[in-house]
Amino acid sequence: MARSTTIYLLRHAQSTANTKGILAGRDNEIGLSELGKQQAELVATFLAGKKLDRILTSPLKRCRETIAPFITSMGTAKRIKPSSSRAFIEMDYGQWSGKKLALLSKKSAWSSIQRSPSRFRFPEGESFEEMRARAIAGIEELAEQGGTSLIVSHGDVIKVIIAHYLAMAPDAFQRLTIDPASISRIDFHPDAIRVPVINDRSHLTSPSIQKDDRGRRSALDLGGGAGPQ
Repeated sequence: MARSTTIYLLRHAQSTANTKGILAGRDNEIGLSELGKQQAELVATFLAGKKLDRILTSPLKRCRETIAPFITSMGTAKRIKPSSSRAFIEMDYGQWSGKKLALLSKKSAWSSIQRSPSRFRFPEGESFEEMRARAIAGIEELAEQGGTSLIVSHGDVIKVIIAHYLAMAPDAFQRLTIDPASISRIDFHPDAIRVPVINDRSHLTSPSIQKDDRGRRSALDLGGGAGPQ
């Protein structure tokens, strides 16, 4: 790699599916919850001081809504038009999409997803290895371009990306936590790759956010989980 590259990974803010404990998958009708809209505004404030060369988003509505306040705040002269990228679209959960996580967790396949996800394919959907391959290919393409990129994506996708660049075993990514509206960062240098930031939520400091976003974290974190509840 001939040049340095910084890539920010932003998980979409809390969605209406997150609040209901539903595995949204690629449902493009799912938007942000009221809390998620507040989170998106705080993300915009955090990003205001960042010099970005490009923004890529999953094509799904909840990702586009998350970055919309920041795009609006940039002003016409400095505005960056986000590019839609299927490399970073949500996992295709197939027949599991749209189902309650509490019910899915009772399936016999649930333990396989938690312990050996690299060998699992969702019925009529995608395998974790297929998702990992497309996501990493997208990251590698950006890394070659240099500069600073922002990717707006989904919990499982971001976990797999970070695990890859931490050189974790393929099945170990489930140990990571990526909350809604959290920001992670990967730095690519000619002689090294660093992951200095994982699941940063420090920008989510509004009193109303703290009031509505406290409590215990759900263990049903397929899809990235809903974050602290």
